[in-house]
Amino acid sequence: MSQTLPALTRADIEDFLFHEADLLDNWRLADWEKLLEPDATYLIPPNEAPDSDHRTTLFTIADDRERIRQRIIRILDPNCHAEFPHSRLRRIIGNVRILSTEADLVHIQANFACWRYRRNERIREYIGQYRFILRRTPAGLRIRERRVILDAHELGSLGSVSFIL
Repeated sequence: MSQTLPALTRADIEDFLFHEADLLDNWRLADWEKLLEPDATYLIPPNEAPDSDHRTTLFTIADDRERIRQRIIRILDPNCHAEFPHSRLRRIIGNVRILSTEADLVHIQANFACWRYRRNERIREYIGQYRFILRRTPAGLRIRERRVILDAHELGSLGSVSFIL
């Protein structure tokens, strides 16, 4: 018997995004990973083609669920010099919109600003838009697709993105 899920509000989506940002900013990646669906993807498309398909276009990051798991293992390893000690991260999420819903999937977008503080480096600022496909489950929202669209025209000045943006 299928269970009817209550209607979602923008506040519900904002609460989910704020929780996700808190997990990422505080390096609670094992807890963050629990928000992912088995078929989840984490994508950072090229600036000139933010709506492109990662199967036919070269992306900055195009991780399936297994690659996400491997990324988490690598960046939590103390031997990962790019993130040991961990950078200090702080995100602000705004302009959250529910774009559409279809069955148990919710398409949303939100603007973000993320600051990265790392010893002996200049402050890095990452500005852009998140686009999510979330799945509604009885246990709560889960991430099916997480697309990060960076506003920077030139990515080289941002340095390596050795954390989950």
